[in-house]
Parts: sequence; C-alpha cells; structure tokens
Amino acid sequence: MKAVKKMTVEQPKRYWLGPVNRNDDFSVPIKNVFIDGKTKQGGKWAIMSEKSWKLHGFGVLGLGWGQKYEKQSDGRWLKVEG
Repeated sequence: MKAVKKMTVEQPKRYWLGPVNRNDDFSVPIKNVFIDGKTKQGGKWAIMSEKSWKLHGFGVLGLGWGQKYEKQSDGRWLKVEG
C-alpha cells in the first residue's frame, strides 16, 4: 500500500494593525506579549498583558474569545494564538 502525504495549508500571518500602548487596560506594562480578549467582567473585552490575562481574562482563546500577539523583531505584533 502506498503512503499518502497529507497536504497542509499554511495560514497567512496576521498582525495587529493599531498602536499598542505601554500599559494594558489594567495599567500593567505590556512587554513582548499581549492578549486582546474577553474578560470575566461581564464579557467586556480588553487589551491585557499575560499577568492581567491570568487575573481578568476569560481563560479561552479563539474566535469570539480572544487572540494572543507576540512582538516581532521588526516591532510588529504577530497573532500567535486564537
């Protein structure tokens, strides 16, 4: 029986288009990662550092829940999860 190779389709890279403040919506500094996600506060959304995400985030990333971005060497923010 002949082995069949699975074709994988690489998703296009997606970047955050707007500016990113030095601090998140909870006044915590953003370093190299931030999450744009739903919070525990009644489903409101916020820009959160990883620290704030652990305290205030809903805990789920994905469509309708949140996205995680990492700062790249060129200064842009690449979506890495969600």
